[in-house]
Amino acid sequence: MSPTTPTARKPRAQKSEGRGVQSIELGARLLFALCQEGEPMMLKDLAKLAGFAPAQAHAYLVSYRKIGLVEQDAASGRYRLGHHALDLGMAAMRTTDTMALAGEVVRNLSADTELNVATVVWGSFGPTVIQVEESGRQLNMNTRPGTVYSMTGTASGRVFSAFLADKIVKDAMAREKREAVGAGRVGRARFMSKSEIEEIRERGWATVEDAPVPGISAYAAPVFDHTEQIVMAITIIGQDHYLEPRAREVFVPALLEATARLSNELGYRVDA
Repeated sequence: MSPTTPTARKPRAQKSEGRGVQSIELGARLLFALCQEGEPMMLKDLAKLAGFAPAQAHAYLVSYRKIGLVEQDAASGRYRLGHHALDLGMAAMRTTDTMALAGEVVRNLSADTELNVATVVWGSFGPTVIQVEESGRQLNMNTRPGTVYSMTGTASGRVFSAFLADKIVKDAMAREKREAVGAGRVGRARFMSKSEIEEIRERGWATVEDAPVPGISAYAAPVFDHTEQIVMAITIIGQDHYLEPRAREVFVPALLEATARLSNELGYRVDA
């Protein structure tokens, strides 16, 4: 196997889900269409988007209105999600285990790419590692749970610098500059221009030249929640000779796919 080719994973066996109720599955397309559009819709437009004839869609909507999943504006006749749909969404958010979801995504990403993958959150002292999934490749690196990263001198820190609120970022950078040498933070503070920050926001990921550990590269991408706020960064870490040759073609796309999937599971919508 080539050292620059990610391992092909064996497909997971799919457990039979049994027989479902087709009418429920069909009707759900109307609810998904309302979620997708994010605004009240006329019957004909909603039906078209969901792939229904208007009369068929209306029958489903009558039932959904009775149980509070859909409401209809008396003046305009437009349909929108109802109060019970909101209750379901709120219940889902309350019961979502963010770290469990992140853990599964990180494990799969590490297995697929054969890279170490770190989960980084915003802590009291800045970007803080809470999980490291090791690929099995021997890496001479100082990343472990509890590690605090530089805001500007690491890939993870640069992601937070680009996507956190400006005041939080400025205060954190100022605090980092005041720290004594040897404070334990990984990476050294360096200048970060507005154009660099805008570039990270536009492409959705960050890296850093002259990484803290010679011979080791890292790329990080943000994970957002339903409020469109960054909740963590996922960072892939590997030896230069393995990671760099196919970083832009293989590994960064895999990272972005993983963070997009996790963000979606946390309620983030790109068109929100």
